[in-house]
Amino acid sequence: MRIRYFAVPACAALIPLASAGAAAAQTAYPVKNATLTKNALYETGALPATTCAEKKVRVNDRALAKAYLDGIVECLDTTWEQHLTGAGLPFKKIRVKHVAKAPKKWCGFTTGKDDSQAYYCAGNNTLMIQLGRSWLGQPHDLWLAYVASSLYGLHVQNLVGVDAAYEKLPYRTTSEDMEQTRRRNLQTECLSGAFLKSVWPLDGRHSRDWQQLLGLMEGDRSGEGRWYGRTSSIKAWLKAGYATGDVGSCNTWAASSKKVA
Repeated sequence: MRIRYFAVPACAALIPLASAGAAAAQTAYPVKNATLTKNALYETGALPATTCAEKKVRVNDRALAKAYLDGIVECLDTTWEQHLTGAGLPFKKIRVKHVAKAPKKWCGFTTGKDDSQAYYCAGNNTLMIQLGRSWLGQPHDLWLAYVASSLYGLHVQNLVGVDAAYEKLPYRTTSEDMEQTRRRNLQTECLSGAFLKSVWPLDGRHSRDWQQLLGLMEGDRSGEGRWYGRTSSIKAWLKAGYATGDVGSCNTWAASSKKVA
């Protein structure tokens, strides 16, 4: 199983998860912050079509996987710099930090225990990646490209003010807090899909590679906090970005609670 990790609140493990999840399914929490619901990002149109050459990978070869990820990040920098600066929005390249083992605490939150994981820190614009057997054992699909592009979505949110506005959102209950976090994380799924569309077709890739990637998606685990969304929600937003390549399709903040469940 290949698990992705995003920057979630360090207090998540302290939440009574079962009751919180049940409440979230029954209550709607509309967002009224214009920086989130009407951000200038949504008016910038489709990402520019560019070419991205995937670097060679090999099973259990960490060095090649690192180089592959670094190459994808270079493509992401190229695409998003052109797109954001062309629209008069700020841009700064992301930093990449490869680690053999993630520290227990990083950027103010608690990391996971899986052998492969990746996190983005808005405070220093850094993407930290730990490559283990679960990701290195099957490196030939689109999973690594997806990891990089979805986490880069958090970087884009940071650049255009979405992250800062999200951090300041008030919430009254744990359920509302989790729905707001799902809106943020599901938006990165959509931005990832838009990027993949902008560089598609990758050399040697076919529609079956895209379908295989969709099959790898997995939502919140049973018994844990609902920070990422259901599998169906993750797939829906990933496909929404890929269908149009237009970041205007990624406004999760104005979507109904049902669409970010």
